[in-house]
Amino acid sequence: MPTDRHIVLFDLFGVIARHQRPGALAKMAARCHAPTDAFSTAYWACRPPYDAGRQSAPEYWTAVLRSLSVDVDVGLDVEADTIEELRLADIDSWSRVDNRMVAYAQSLRQPLRAVTEVALLSNIPSDHADAFLAAQPWLHTLDHVAFSGKIKAAKPAPAAFHHCVIAMRAAPADFLFVDDREENVRAAQAVGMNGHVFTGRDELAAAIDTWLPTRRPTWK
Repeated sequence: MPTDRHIVLFDLFGVIARHQRPGALAKMAARCHAPTDAFSTAYWACRPPYDAGRQSAPEYWTAVLRSLSVDVDVGLDVEADTIEELRLADIDSWSRVDNRMVAYAQSLRQPLRAVTEVALLSNIPSDHADAFLAAQPWLHTLDHVAFSGKIKAAKPAPAAFHHCVIAMRAAPADFLFVDDREENVRAAQAVGMNGHVFTGRDELAAAIDTWLPTRRPTWK
């Protein structure tokens, strides 16, 4: 049973934060002396355990390099340095935010809004999450922040959504989940949340106004 709570649960990348910086994968590939296409394939194929907190950064990057047939022994300083360079370049490549969307998300928590809480659920490795939290103080103003690498569950797995329900002591129907990936929105809806596929701020504002029991404008 839903309560009288209305929680907007945001995805991060592609909604409030920007997608990966253009050209970042090519630069990391060059550091590995690998073709960009091969590097990109390895980068994404090895990503799920890292995102879900089942691998450390060195374990992830070792898996990437080994899939490219690059011998790695993280016990050697030179190879550990390579992995650290890749890790930091990777974090930087995902560091940009959309300031207008940050302001919009924060505006939903102002007095007289019908939204009662604003939260975030993002697929992001644990070390990336630490860097994002340090660089983006607005994250600390949200009612709940769930990073996949910290909660050990990544979207679209139901466990990621159940974490937010349990952590916020809410019912699934209390949530409107906002993500730019349709498969993640469908997964949220499958556990009983409301869902919206993000295409832009104006469309999101209209969707929130429709979802809320009172149609107060959510953006001026």
